[in-house]
Parts: sequence; C-alpha cells; structure tokens
Amino acid sequence: MEYRNLHAWNVTPSEAIQIQKSLASQIREEPLSDNIRYVAGADISFEKFSDIVYAAFVVIDINSLDVVAHSSVVTEAKFPYIPGLFSFRESPPLLQAWKQLTVEPDVVMFDGQGIAHPRRFGIASHMGLIIDRPSIGCAKTILVGKHGAVEEEAGSRTALIDRGEVVGAVVRTKRKVNPVFISVGHRVTLDEATVLALKVTKGYRIPEPTRQAHLLVNKLRLKERA
Repeated sequence: MEYRNLHAWNVTPSEAIQIQKSLASQIREEPLSDNIRYVAGADISFEKFSDIVYAAFVVIDINSLDVVAHSSVVTEAKFPYIPGLFSFRESPPLLQAWKQLTVEPDVVMFDGQGIAHPRRFGIASHMGLIIDRPSIGCAKTILVGKHGAVEEEAGSRTALIDRGEVVGAVVRTKRKVNPVFISVGHRVTLDEATVLALKVTKGYRIPEPTRQAHLLVNKLRLKERA
C-alpha cells in the first residue's frame, strides 16, 4: 500500500510539535462512502525497556468480522517516548507494515487518539493524513477533555469535551465495562466513527480490528522472544 511523504521523521521534539500544528489544519471531517467493506485495525507493542517495536495491521470484513489480511514488522523506534508526540515514535514502524498490506481497507482504526489530542493531531489523524484514508482513533484511555456519566448499557455514549469543543465520544462497547474513547482521525464524522466502532465490536471492550491487531503484535513479540 502506498502513502504520502508529508515531512521528515528525523526531527527534534520541538520540530515535531510544529509539524503537528501545521498539519492539523489539513484534517477533514466528512461523511464516509456508502461502500464500506474492509476495516483495518492498527496497533503497536514495545519490548519493555527497549526501543524494539512490533507494528501490525489487521483487516477485517465488516459483515462477517473475519480477518481477511494482515501485515506486521519488527523494527526499532527512532523517536523518544514523549507524551503528545507518540505518533512520531509509532508511525514509521506502522508505515513499514502498511506497505506490506495486500488488501486495501476502506477505513483504518488506530489504538490511540485522533483529534482528541492537545494539538488535535494524534496518531489516527497523523497516519490518516499520510495514508489518505478515513481513520478513527479508538483509545483505551483519555488524553484530553472531560465528560459526563455514561450509562452502563452497551452502545451508550456521551461527548468528550476539551476547551469547549467536542473532540470525541466516550462509548460503552460492552455492558458494565469501561468505555473507549472514539475520535475523528481524518475523513470521517464523529457519529459515523462511533457507529462503525460499535458495529465492528464482537463481545469485547475493544472493537475487533484493533483487538485483532493487538493480539497479532503480542503474538509476534512472544515469538521473537522464543
């Protein structure tokens, strides 16, 4: 799969912040196509106390939720661990895996934030802009913003608000289980992102695309250890 080279990766943290600020204005919220069939999930796993990184994409069929393709790489992260700049550490390995993907996804979900980010440019937005695909942030933890109570039933949701702006949705994917934090990455609306995340959830807290990607990177990490 191809992607766009929008900037250099060998940058300082201050340069990375300027890149985020510059590119954030290019993020678009727009309706999805009616012909969504394949949804990819992306995830990253690091070896403890190491820069060795395991990156993967898993593509599922939206109707059956079966895995139809996957790709993965083991490499070394070059950018330091700095909150708010994780996409500069994680995107290069993910782009290596993206190049190997053989099935073109219509939408990509990332285990991280989209615009629910201090500079409105988390990994789902950063990668979505580079690969030029509709992208969704599906995070397990909150980065910015506040929200009200979410009812216990699956499918319940409430707005995530930061500095007076709705930046995401807090979504209960499974009854009485902690919610996930859905945000627009690129080329999708928040309502569509939320509906799609619930549609591809299969009895677990984490939607199936990113859950399967998480399983794959952990399997790969254990295999490399053996």
